[in-house]
Amino acid sequence: MGGTDELVELLGRAGLEVVGERRVEEVLAPPFAWRHVAKWEAEPAVAVASDRADLVAEINAQWFRLASETGILGEDRVFLVHAGCSSRRWTRVRLAADWDLAGVLGERPGQPEFLTMSPDGDTLLGVTTEEYAVWLVAVDRIRERQEEAAQLAGRETAEDRAAAWESLFQGPRPPEKVIDAWASGLSLNAATPKELRSQLVDRSSYAMYSALSTEALDAALAHPDWERRMRAAEHQNITPEQWDRVILAEQDERQRWLLTLIAAERWAELDEGACRRLATDPSPRVRSETARLKTLPPDVSVALAADPDGGVRAVACLTAWPHLDAAAQEALLADPHDIVRVRARLLHHRQHPMPRAVFEAQEFQEVQDIRRQALETCRLERGLAEHLARHGESDERRSLARNPRLDPDLVALLAEDPDADVRYVVAQRADLTEEQRARIDFEFDPNQHSWALDWVVALHEDEDAMRRLAASCHPLIRRSVARARRLPPDVVARLARDEDRVVQLFLAESCDDAPADMLLEVWQWWTGSLTSPDRPRGHPNFPRHGLLRYADDPSPRMRQLALDDPRSTPELVERLSRDPDEEVRYRAATDPRLSAASAARLLEDPHEHIRHAAALHPRLPVRLLVMLLRTGTGNAETAARNPALPAEVVRRMVGVLTAGAAD
Repeated sequence: MGGTDELVELLGRAGLEVVGERRVEEVLAPPFAWRHVAKWEAEPAVAVASDRADLVAEINAQWFRLASETGILGEDRVFLVHAGCSSRRWTRVRLAADWDLAGVLGERPGQPEFLTMSPDGDTLLGVTTEEYAVWLVAVDRIRERQEEAAQLAGRETAEDRAAAWESLFQGPRPPEKVIDAWASGLSLNAATPKELRSQLVDRSSYAMYSALSTEALDAALAHPDWERRMRAAEHQNITPEQWDRVILAEQDERQRWLLTLIAAERWAELDEGACRRLATDPSPRVRSETARLKTLPPDVSVALAADPDGGVRAVACLTAWPHLDAAAQEALLADPHDIVRVRARLLHHRQHPMPRAVFEAQEFQEVQDIRRQALETCRLERGLAEHLARHGESDERRSLARNPRLDPDLVALLAEDPDADVRYVVAQRADLTEEQRARIDFEFDPNQHSWALDWVVALHEDEDAMRRLAASCHPLIRRSVARARRLPPDVVARLARDEDRVVQLFLAESCDDAPADMLLEVWQWWTGSLTSPDRPRGHPNFPRHGLLRYADDPSPRMRQLALDDPRSTPELVERLSRDPDEEVRYRAATDPRLSAASAARLLEDPHEHIRHAAALHPRLPVRLLVMLLRTGTGNAETAARNPALPAEVVRRMVGVLTAGAAD
């Protein structure tokens, strides 16, 4: 019962109405709540014999009585339920008039398995089916019990830690999935000794993401298993000599092609000799990828442009064209292979105006992308360009508006085009003055995803150009300026006040000169992107002093900043680790000053990312860390990444997993 719709249907049959939207409740998460009910010393408040004739009715009656007495079921009849399904969240529900929990929430009527909790999260009532009876287990003072357990765990002595580490290697060997999780975690753990990393490769693909020694990488690239060689080529920094060896030694044609493809995609540098050998490879696919290699000598690209295979010629002509003599270019323009001929036409007409007859030829009209490339990149005869500017379809006029070789009067014509999208493209042109740009009636959606304009990026080192463009009426141009790594102070000051806040965001992410006050402002509404996850808080100009004043700020975004102040204390870390907001608790969970007891407490936080941070904390009590290493692949992998793992323990863990591989 993992799906939301299925869960709602199940609860509906039990007479439970879902209240509000599904969310993570700020209470003890269900997996930890079940432990209170299932632990060996648990005592039932009520045990209902399984052989009773009125079993379902009696369980329901006893649950209702206990739920009412313990405060789980308040006057509004709202409480939290977890129905023993795959969901890891509580669901907030209201008890309807006609309900039946014991008959629905379990494998079959009379064998219930469910948890209920008071909305404040401090009282728990679990119902489980035992061998001869159904138990109803009530647990009160949940938060107090958590705190007591955390404090006890935090009082770990050196002897306790030594004994806990030793217990990791006692008893039965962990399941192979757990051992694999150890390998994955250790591969991602910066504390894993470098000399041990090569021994993790057999168990974890993550091992390839960390730098291997030259010897280990050579071994991986020469390994008899193809998958191993492939992963090494994909994820490691390989020298030209190693590329030569791994590709040229590959006997399988498909595998040799894939390795050459990877080398081309990564702009790898191969030796000239290897390039020449690959250019004569029996496989057209290999020769085709060879034509894309970064270090391919010009004479080799010229030779490949005359390759017997049309697919190879189609790739090679792109790089070979500037090096071809007139006869070779003419041969490609008349090539029998359609793609070769069309690509050669596009290259030819970047220098020589394209007549209307060529553009309207069937080979250009059949493929939309070819027409677009011709309109955007080729020199067009005046008659063709004017015809398209006045009478072309809207998509043709948009493509034409991107052509940097268009005559100024046709640019001006398109600037008044009835199609707003055409005018929008014209307004981005590099050859307009800002006065001309300002006269164009274009629309701009501030919420659209945008990239920096290439022509603006090319001017990032030109301070005068940056001053001029920072005042542009086009937000996309100003956004592109803000992507510069360094900018003059007056430009930074202007962009930091820009009315388009994405300009400020890009300045915070990209520019080393972004001002502190703007960075603090952006922090309040931006949590970070995949490309710049640490910005703006990780920016070198982000304020570090004077942040203690935010310790009691109403905004969680600002409260957590108090821990960045050099004058903040471990006591503040402890206080914020109990903050009602998950974002603040997460910040405390990543603070190196967090106490062992708080790390233990946060290991049971309602939110998974906070539990993950606690599992990685170097002060997490060793007994709990060992428990994680022994249970569940997800927990074991995270625990194996904990930087506090002693080097000797890591060596013994690697010994366990390599012993298993040897067996």
